[in-house]
Amino acid sequence: MRVAAVQHDIVWKDPIATHRRVEPMIARAAGDGAHLVVLAEMFSTGFATSAADIAQPMDGSSVEFLRTAADRHRTWVAASVPILEPGNARARNRFIAAGPAGELATYDKRHPFSYAGEHLEFDPGDAVITIEIEGMRVTPFVCYDLRFADDFWGAGPTTDLFVVVANWPEPRRQHWSALLTARAIENQCYVVGVNRIGTAEALTFSGDSAVISPTGQQLAGASWVETVLTVDVDASEVAGVRERFPFLQDRRDRSAQSHRQLAQ
Repeated sequence: MRVAAVQHDIVWKDPIATHRRVEPMIARAAGDGAHLVVLAEMFSTGFATSAADIAQPMDGSSVEFLRTAADRHRTWVAASVPILEPGNARARNRFIAAGPAGELATYDKRHPFSYAGEHLEFDPGDAVITIEIEGMRVTPFVCYDLRFADDFWGAGPTTDLFVVVANWPEPRRQHWSALLTARAIENQCYVVGVNRIGTAEALTFSGDSAVISPTGQQLAGASWVETVLTVDVDASEVAGVRERFPFLQDRRDRSAQSHRQLAQ
């Protein structure tokens, strides 16, 4: 399967302007044969924790943009969008994958970024999901989720490709790159990390989007510029790595572990 990581800037809190910005990049990726095109976290507004300013319903303009792009270009298109559903008091930071046949898969960010106050207006998701696309088992996560290896470990054995969308700021770029590589090595699967570039509210974003192989090698990467990274990924490569190096079978269930407090 060919996957495209679209590293793009975002027009702050202006979905329509950002849709116009990223549409040619989606077209470029689809024209290059991508079966899955991935945009950034809160791709159309930028990462703002004030839900009232940016959240949309599921039939809002940004979800419709993803669905229309998937239909027009006959490919899966994915990103996260701030969603506020009718009757709910709080929003969700929702990863949305729209398919070419009208499919719609959603995952709600499980770890709101409390350091920036996201948890005050956004509820966490409950479950990890896996989507099958062109024979690849794809499990999505959103930005801060990357710091919590347990969820990746839980999904790892039945995942061929982790997708992580982000608005990860430049001062912690080393963490972003190191954690993407760690998640690939730990779980012996591909990891695609898609981060924005540009500036927003005094923060700078360097991108550092990357595709990491099941052995931890960087297959593609870019920093500071808008670009489309296109890489072929193969489920049989994941299976082959796991067969040659059967490390996952030695992973122990943490729920069965006992913890003993040693006296000081």
